[in-house]
Amino acid sequence: MSDPLLDIRSLVKRFGGLTATDELSLQVRPREIHAIIGPNGAGKTTLIAQLSGELQPDSGRIVFAGHDITRLPVWRRPHRGLMRSFQITSLFRDMTALQNTALAVQAQAGHSFRFWRPADQEARLLQPARAALRQVGLEARADVPAAALAHGEQRQLEIAMALAAKPRLLLLDEPMAGMGPEESARIVRLLLALKGRLTICLVEHDMDAVFAVADRITVLVYGRAIATGSPAFIRRNEEVRRAYLGDDSLAA
Repeated sequence: MSDPLLDIRSLVKRFGGLTATDELSLQVRPREIHAIIGPNGAGKTTLIAQLSGELQPDSGRIVFAGHDITRLPVWRRPHRGLMRSFQITSLFRDMTALQNTALAVQAQAGHSFRFWRPADQEARLLQPARAALRQVGLEARADVPAAALAHGEQRQLEIAMALAAKPRLLLLDEPMAGMGPEESARIVRLLLALKGRLTICLVEHDMDAVFAVADRITVLVYGRAIATGSPAFIRRNEEVRRAYLGDDSLAA
């Protein structure tokens, strides 16, 4: 078995008397979709924030691609290949989908190319930007302002912007939040298309989606991992069933 791409070791994060991450250890393997689930308040988003560098853990280590990035500044992590897509879509709303994605390519390149020219006129930006939009199914909407896109399309655009930066690991924090069934199904199809090609750490409340796309699942309760395994293993796990008491979404 290959070495993990992401290795979280005894991570702890406290907010006053609340322990949001409690001696958490888990590994994410290359090219797997690893879902992190748990009830509200389990510490899922706090964990993602520590992985992306927005929060610093109180103790423990985060090792990415063999390097300790625990204290690495947030702005340097994308250049290592670790990208986060946010729960709340953050886009330049007056710019087109293509312009938004081209700026993501430009930011990852670390310089502005011909910065006095509009980014959408720079061929070295447009080619990977269009490829990313094609990958998420938004190529036909390239010239539409972000503000005019449907909610689900905005989430697709956000993922396209992350993909344009060619990440080694993509952190997705509730990509289907606020979506209807049709929009959620579109994101599921996108994740299935990326399966086996990109390493993804997925936080999501939609259990149908999680069990459809995940290779492995970790269940958090009060900041602790109570189980990690295949979807079939998680479905059968009695401790997981107790943690989701009254929730039929884990029933076989």
